Amino acid sequence: MFNRFFPILTMKTSTLLQFLPVSPTSTPFLAPLLTCSIPAGFPSPASDYMDERLDLSEYLGLHAEATFFLRVQGDSMQGAGIFDGDLLVVDRTVQAKSNHVVIAVIDGEFTVKRLQRRGGRTWLKAENPAYPSIELHEGQALEIWGVVSHVVHKP
Repeated sequence: MFNRFFPILTMKTSTLLQFLPVSPTSTPFLAPLLTCSIPAGFPSPASDYMDERLDLSEYLGLHAEATFFLRVQGDSMQGAGIFDGDLLVVDRTVQAKSNHVVIAVIDGEFTVKRLQRRGGRTWLKAENPAYPSIELHEGQALEIWGVVSHVVHKP
């Protein structure tokens, strides 16, 4: 099995990723779940009770042995809703398809980009017009390390 701890890696693509492994634990993370929805428009009377508990690991579909958290530094993916300081939830069990946001390793360097495949061509698209897409050429090594399943923003 591979080593689950990685150093902070600098990359040419102006994005920095810090790998944070999920702790394999048999105890679920349960948090109170209010029984009412919260409107984003007009205020509504709040419910005074909780009806159930939410297991965040189950809700997000986390697999302890194949899920990692990564912290992003940089702005090359802001068009995909991924901002500097965000925490990415990366699932290594998902088969990467075109249009997935992936953690890719190109010639030994990690990056987060949108995978694009069309007409026999493969490229990694930055979601910020200030950065070029990375088109893969014959002989270039590409490994899809995982698929981003969720993005956690700090308020």
